Amino acid sequence: MRLVYAAIAAFTAAAACSSIALAQGYPLTGVQARSTTVMGEDVAYPVTGKPVLTSAVIIMAPGQSTHVHRHGAPLFVYVLEGEVTVDYGDRGKRVFKQGESLIEAMNVRHFGTNSGSGTLRLLTLYMGAEGTKDVLVD
Repeated sequence: MRLVYAAIAAFTAAAACSSIALAQGYPLTGVQARSTTVMGEDVAYPVTGKPVLTSAVIIMAPGQSTHVHRHGAPLFVYVLEGEVTVDYGDRGKRVFKQGESLIEAMNVRHFGTNSGSGTLRLLTLYMGAEGTKDVLVD
């Protein structure tokens, strides 16, 4: 649970005040601020409903894949362990390895596969709102 809180704190710090924190010697590493998804879409937060942050650790065996889906809210992903290949259809595939992070595509249908030889662990943080579905399967 401490890892989830640390990831949320690091992401929030990056978005809000990373340059100030770093200038003052706050111990942040790997800080990145992004305003677009991996597919170049502008990050768009839900405009109705009370904000809800939902975190989870996704664990996948070698060769295991998700369903084809998209997202109704911005999704921050940090690869804790392993390697994931995300297939964006005619927009290509991207590989993300341990220690890398991304803001996942929202309106581009995609699916992920554990393309490594070991267990894949992804820390996820959905930045949604009450009434918003984080994952849309259509």
